[in-house]
Parts: sequence; C-alpha cells; structure tokens
Amino acid sequence: MSIARKNFLAASALALAVFIGIVAPAQAQNAAAYIVTDSVTGHALLSLNEKKKLQVGSLTKIATAMVVLDWVDLHKADIGQLAVVPPQVVGIEGQNPVGFQPGDRVSLRDLLYAALLQSDNVAAYTLANHVGQSLPASSPRATPVDRFVMQMNALARQLDMRSTLFVNPHGLDANERKLPYSTAADLAKLTRYAMSKPQFRFYVSQKDRRITMLHAGGEQSEYLLQNTNELLGIDAIDGVKTGTTRRAGQCVIISAARTPESKQVGENQFDITPRRLFVVVLGSDARFQLASVLLRNGWAKYEAWAAAGRPLARGERSLQN
Repeated sequence: MSIARKNFLAASALALAVFIGIVAPAQAQNAAAYIVTDSVTGHALLSLNEKKKLQVGSLTKIATAMVVLDWVDLHKADIGQLAVVPPQVVGIEGQNPVGFQPGDRVSLRDLLYAALLQSDNVAAYTLANHVGQSLPASSPRATPVDRFVMQMNALARQLDMRSTLFVNPHGLDANERKLPYSTAADLAKLTRYAMSKPQFRFYVSQKDRRITMLHAGGEQSEYLLQNTNELLGIDAIDGVKTGTTRRAGQCVIISAARTPESKQVGENQFDITPRRLFVVVLGSDARFQLASVLLRNGWAKYEAWAAAGRPLARGERSLQN
C-alpha cells in the first residue's frame, strides 16, 4: 500500500471520529498552530494559535518563488534563462535531494520546480543569488542574496504579513543569527497571493517533474523530482507546500477548490463566487492527517458560513480586490 493511500485511510478514519464527536481536531493531532481560510475574503473558518510567531521551515520557499515570478513578470524575463549554482551553496544543510553542485547551470523554471516540489535548498539559494544580482543594493556590503531576502520581506509587508520575518530564501533556521518566523494567519495571506498566479498554481500542482542541469564539465544530466505533498490529488487538493526543520517541526499548506457558486442576479446576469480553501498547519506531528481533517471540517464550516451570507468576523476586512 502506498504512503499516500495509508495517509488517506488514516485521515478518513480521523475525519469520521471528528464528525461523530469522538475527538476534536486540535486534540486529535498535536499542532503548534493552524488556520483554515476562504480564498476570496480571507475569512478564518477554523484556527488555533493563528497569530503565534513560529519557525515555518521550507514554507518560506513560497515567498522565494513569488519574488522570482514577480521579477520575471516585471522585467519580462525568460523563465528558461540559466542560473549558475554559486560556490556559497557548499555546506547548506537540510533538503538538497537533487545534488546541485557549484558551477551547474539550471533554468529558473527547473530551479523553481526543485524548490517547490522537492524543497531543494540549493535551488532556492541559487534562485535568490541569480535574481538578487539585478536588484538594487541597500548597502555596499549587501550580497545578491541579501537583496533578494529584502524583497521577500517587502512582499510580506505588501501583503500585510505583520508578524513575518524572512532571513534567507530556503527557511533553514539552525545557523542563523536571527531566527526567521511567521504565523499561520500570515502564511494564509501569502498562499492566497501565490495561488492567485496561474504559474505558481501550475508548479505546485505537479506530482513529479523531470529537470535538466548542465554541469561545469559540459555534460548534461536529468533528475526526476517527486512532490513532497502527499495529499496532492486527494479531495481535490491541488497544492501547496511542505516544510520541516527541527525548530519548525512538520508543516504543510494545502489548497482545494470546489465548483464555483453561481447565483442569478438579473435576467442574463450571474454572480460567480469561487470556492477555495487554504489550510495551514504548523508544528504538527502528523501534518497530512490533520490538514485533511481540517479541510473537511473547513468545508462544513464554509457551507454554513456561505448560507448565512458570508459575514466577516469582528476586526476582519475582506481581502477581495
């Protein structure tokens, strides 16, 4: 039996237990924080410690990917252009499954796949180094990666992620002078922004992807990436990203959509409302099972909320454009 199938069966059993009142989601699986939000308004349907500052591991790479994609759009740059893996990647710990080496040349497109699907830290650093070379420096000592991280934090401010600090493009937190952090609520905002972009949605929806690298000696090799999101394809889940470090624990963000709601408002006019939920789970010892349960309970909450006219909670403001 596949790992994904085992997780699906475990999640189904847990969802049934929650439904009949045997356990509550927060009790069923330990988690430091979680939130379930509506993609259109940002309304929180379920939450626990959603504003608590925590390490989030490779969920950081969502911000990395969006700075790259925004830069590509702004400059009308070629996503197929080659970036050179810099010498500074030597010694980067954590997930580096592809085995990129200094001097390798890889397209931005394939580096994004490596960073998002299989959470390769060298890929994330190489993206930051390449794009950062074209960004303005705040000081003469700022490296290209420093400039890139500044743009990650600028994006966080733009999205009103007030409790977020990025210190590197990959999310590793073991050897940093200042710890990076974010919150479940802030990451839901980042996810909403990222999933509004067709390019990003396509990347994170892929279960696997074959990428190509050109080595310093001139030879070429390929690598088949496997998406680390074990829930992809279950219950209409089409993204988003996993993350794990010792400090962060197991983290995951998932996204799932249902058929949009259509309501006739005139003789030949219809009001179409997208139906999509985001689930952010931080610091869980069983992230996939909990995320699956929260998604199902989130849909139940959503239906009741939609039937009531989608009222926003006190202090919330709609994220609709």
